[in-house]
Amino acid sequence: MADKLAYLKRHKWMYFLVLPGIIYFIIFKYVPMGGLIIAFQNYSPYLGIAGSEWVGFEHFKNFFMNPDFKMLLVNTFSISLMNLLFFFPAPIILALLLNEVKNKLLKRSIQTMIYIPHFISMVIVASITFTLLNAENGVITQLSTMITGENPEFLSDPKYFRWIIVLQNIWKETGWGMIIFLAALSGVDTQLYEAAEMDGAGKLRQMWHITLPAIKSTIIIMLILKVGTLLNTGFEQIFLMKNSLNASVAEVFDTYVYTLGITQGAFSYSTAVGMFKSVVATIMVLATNWICKKCGETGLY
Repeated sequence: MADKLAYLKRHKWMYFLVLPGIIYFIIFKYVPMGGLIIAFQNYSPYLGIAGSEWVGFEHFKNFFMNPDFKMLLVNTFSISLMNLLFFFPAPIILALLLNEVKNKLLKRSIQTMIYIPHFISMVIVASITFTLLNAENGVITQLSTMITGENPEFLSDPKYFRWIIVLQNIWKETGWGMIIFLAALSGVDTQLYEAAEMDGAGKLRQMWHITLPAIKSTIIIMLILKVGTLLNTGFEQIFLMKNSLNASVAEVFDTYVYTLGITQGAFSYSTAVGMFKSVVATIMVLATNWICKKCGETGLY
């Protein structure tokens, strides 16, 4: 006990540095969770939480019985699974390729150019998309017309919507995700590569037998976190790209909660929908973590 107290005293300033982060999470993350109680009420702003009628799981029941539930589930999972299949591997592949660049100036220049889009607002990304895919004078639309002889409606045709969302994510966030894997790659012992070269192993075999196993724990942790966000497709991006013509595939949980809670004032019902999404996300993270640990891999805890 005395050793622990001495350790805390010796490193007290380190704990003070953590304190602002802890206070932030308590005030802005945990305290607002008390508002979830209105999911079990017919909440009225005029009556407040204390005066509103309790209805138990009525809002959850109505949501599950609502025809929109199946549509929301299919749309949200479709976009999220496409992101998982096509976007999640992109930073890993890019990090592996960039790790083979030996010229430091060239490597840093490429890395900077690739992760700069992360800092661009999604509003600007949507504007660029509209400019490129505009049915009348979009560059990509015109090129497609020249090649195929048809004039595709990229922005209004539902079959293109999910692919546009995934491609936006790849362009905007791949470089930022790559940094995590490059940091993991920096810890790989270079002597392993030298020994592999002496044994006659080429670059691909080195990558498969040395590089990937070395960063496997990082990949698994990032995968677990990604699975936890399968129901979180991102409100801003979907909201900006959604319109009346592609709404059948664009309506997801986040936009649904906004439409009902903010524009229609169904506070309790929308809170129940958001709570359902959060509970499912938590279960998926725990389940994925458990499966990874059962398979002998590193988990979150």
